[in-house]
Amino acid sequence: MLKPVPFYFLRHGETDWNRRSIIQGQTDTPLNDTGLSQAKYIAAHVAVLPLTTICSSSLSRAQATAAIVNQSRGLPVISLPELMECHLGEIQGQPSNGAWRGEWIAGGPMPGGETYAAFCARVVRGFAAALLHPGPVLIVGHGGNFWGLETHGLIAPGTRVPNCALFRFDPPSDSPFWTVTLLAAAPGESLAIGEAPAP
Repeated sequence: MLKPVPFYFLRHGETDWNRRSIIQGQTDTPLNDTGLSQAKYIAAHVAVLPLTTICSSSLSRAQATAAIVNQSRGLPVISLPELMECHLGEIQGQPSNGAWRGEWIAGGPMPGGETYAAFCARVVRGFAAALLHPGPVLIVGHGGNFWGLETHGLIAPGTRVPNCALFRFDPPSDSPFWTVTLLAAAPGESLAIGEAPAP
């Protein structure tokens, strides 16, 4: 399903909606000051990776993160719409807690958006397309991208993916799952998808 070659993944930096635990989906929210600082911090870790190509979600929070980490590299950056976050229709802009997530994952409709199954299939197509480019490849995307990989049995469930976390993926060997290794994360508090800020 995915070309069996190592690659890297970076979640975009923080946005104001991340900080306030508001559903973004495909709302094109920009990085906030914290997100810009996170991307500049993680750029030093990206600088030492043996990369050839960067593939990014076409949403601006991922594009801006990719541009910052690529400043010292000058690598080709390929925009792939398939890597975009899930389209959550009418609930985009609402608080992220609530019953919607379980119902959606179970196959329920998402008014004005895409089904969970369609989203997961799209994400896997995006990863597969990214890995056809000269590698090693860095994919810059979204926390929800991991749901697609988990649902299709490519990675074990439960990886915590805070903003600007950098991972290495290695193809399966003794397990059906790809090995996912956290290489670096920006210092300070950083929320993973679906987490609420501290009161």
